[in-house]
Amino acid sequence: MAYILNLETSTTNCSVSVADNGEILALKEINDANYSHAENLHVFIEESLKEARIAKEQLDAVAVSEGPGSYTGLRIGVSAAKGLCFALDIPLLAVNTLKALALQAKFTEGVVIPMLDARRMEVYSAVFDVNLELVRETQAEIIEAESFEHYRKQGPVHLLGPGAEKCRGVLPESNIYFQEEVKFPSASEMAVLSYGRYKKGDTVDVAYFEPFYLKDFIAGSKSK
Repeated sequence: MAYILNLETSTTNCSVSVADNGEILALKEINDANYSHAENLHVFIEESLKEARIAKEQLDAVAVSEGPGSYTGLRIGVSAAKGLCFALDIPLLAVNTLKALALQAKFTEGVVIPMLDARRMEVYSAVFDVNLELVRETQAEIIEAESFEHYRKQGPVHLLGPGAEKCRGVLPESNIYFQEEVKFPSASEMAVLSYGRYKKGDTVDVAYFEPFYLKDFIAGSKSK
């Protein structure tokens, strides 16, 4: 058995799960537009471990969402993950945020494009086939009428995640399908991916790992 703690902090959703061999034992999360990660993450870690009846010392690895996403959110998640890995002398696993997001929906044809909001009309997106094999690498892009035209000509294009709404009314309706039930990345879907990496020994260096920011940090203030 492999007990893995999964931390997802790339968006406004602060999410923590504990899994055994990829099966969820406990999940704690809250979506707060004001990014309450600093207040909630460590509380959720303790509560999830308690619910799963797992002591920290029993963990085999910690997995963290590697991005893209919120600069501050990613920093908080990675810092917490590194601290635990150092203290417990266990490996660190990095899970692609967009792939975990794409796992929330199942399709039989076309391509899946998970999206995160990147301010104004820009999104972070990647393109996967229905088996979640990567078709196009992660990019930061401005949504225009011609966006994803190549894939729209070939078949169904499934858009999901917090950045997808920006495409509504901009992209032609032909072959575009919005998966509105998929709102935010979650540590729930991370469990399968992190366990797969753990089995392969696909870890990252605890000391030198950095999140995949994709864009430089832009300072801002919390909404009131």
